[in-house]
Amino acid sequence: MVEAFLGTWTLESSENFEEYLEQLGIPATFRHLAALEKPRITIRSQGEKVSVKTESSFKTTEISFKLGEQFDETTADNRKVKSVVTLDGGSLVHVQKWHGKETTIKRQIVDGKMVAKYAMNHVVSTRVYTKT
Repeated sequence: MVEAFLGTWTLESSENFEEYLEQLGIPATFRHLAALEKPRITIRSQGEKVSVKTESSFKTTEISFKLGEQFDETTADNRKVKSVVTLDGGSLVHVQKWHGKETTIKRQIVDGKMVAKYAMNHVVSTRVYTKT
């Protein structure tokens, strides 16, 4: 049920994000600046299509997809990835694959907040968003 995720969310807290970005291969200067950002995420759906728009002072990105179907994505750090987003037990799970690498973003609604866990190479960052 993607309905629970619909709306606009603003970052409230973040743990271990710079370490996660390091796993992605992001240079140190950009990691530090990205960790300071308070992005806003808007999730919408229309029919079978879901869109996720992420806005920050650096960049705005938007993806649109059908659950369970692979799509091409250019990430905020310009990685060209193959992505699939699925619903798994109430979690919105976004898997990105590129050059033999893989990262997962798992979003859940916990006590009215969206908790996103970003994972790669056993490094996990937890970011909590509040609905606005």
